Amino acid sequence: MIELFGRMGVQPIIDEKLSVEVDASSIKTLVAPYELVKTMRASILVLGPMVARFGEAEVALPGGCAIGSRPVDLHIRGLEAMGAQIEVEGGYIKAKAPAGGLRGAHFFFDTVSVTGTENIMMAAALANGRSVLENAAREPEVVDLANFLNAMGAKISGAGTDTIVIDGVKRLGGGRYSVMPDRIETGTYLVAAAATGGRVRLKDTDATLLEAVLHKLVEAGAHIDAGSNWIELDMKGKRPKAVNVRTAPYPAFPTDMQAQFIALNAIAEGTGTVIETVFENRFMHVYEMNRMGAQILVEGNTAVVTGVERLKGAPVMATDLRASASLVIAGLVAEGDTLIDRIYHIDRGYECIEEKLQLLGAKIRRVPG
Repeated sequence: MIELFGRMGVQPIIDEKLSVEVDASSIKTLVAPYELVKTMRASILVLGPMVARFGEAEVALPGGCAIGSRPVDLHIRGLEAMGAQIEVEGGYIKAKAPAGGLRGAHFFFDTVSVTGTENIMMAAALANGRSVLENAAREPEVVDLANFLNAMGAKISGAGTDTIVIDGVKRLGGGRYSVMPDRIETGTYLVAAAATGGRVRLKDTDATLLEAVLHKLVEAGAHIDAGSNWIELDMKGKRPKAVNVRTAPYPAFPTDMQAQFIALNAIAEGTGTVIETVFENRFMHVYEMNRMGAQILVEGNTAVVTGVERLKGAPVMATDLRASASLVIAGLVAEGDTLIDRIYHIDRGYECIEEKLQLLGAKIRRVPG
């Protein structure tokens, strides 16, 4: 995203504490090019803000994880409801606001979409009049974005419920904001510790964002303690017990933790069933784990995982961000070496994952491709 901002003429400044300062008072281009957008699906989030602020935008159709049909029609229809004229041609979304700017609208999301909710909410923050978003995503990331926008002068209420009300303002100001902890990164390290029978204490996180995940880890046999900004998991050297998981929008079990729990179940006692209700075709990591000796059967949107005592290292290929993380977990518990190809996926969601795991005693390193 930072590289995309730079291409558009906004030069973020990153300090040694990884704080990011963005001055978007001027912008050179309203085009988000394919060579950058194709690598990260979240890049489409520049669409709504640019149309609302500058009256037009041209954004390449997004890439990112290839996990089934993830259409952008909700983003497009939401902007059209606010008066934007949109054409999709040549692999680009070309949007133009009406004279006088976007208008507030009452919009119903046919399916719950996190990025769709975020994009339309940002656009509505600068639209004329009131917007009401129904069947909106309730994820903590949506709430965090709404809080950030409100800190800059937006008027947004209802974030965290399925109905969000936005009263548009003329402009947003600058501000300083601390972004919420990454709950999926937190969950991934907790599962890694649980799968290896280990103990880990994670700081600067929030247990209230992970209740569904923590419940399943306790069910798997983990002992968990938590404070205001930390979580500690201890398996006490025990082999985990298989758990049943069904993904759904927040506050239910997150789809972005599904692959990690399949890795956990793969070496657990018993048989666990994982049902994926959010995305289709999100079991591509299963076939790679089976190459490592896992016993996983996929039937439609259900994976039945019969735990084995030990996986065996093998060359495997990552197909998306969370699949990458699950294969790392599988590699941690496998006998022998595991070589994971196409690991670039993991860098979109985990900063220096190999270095953090090394600090926990893992034998893991990144090798040149």
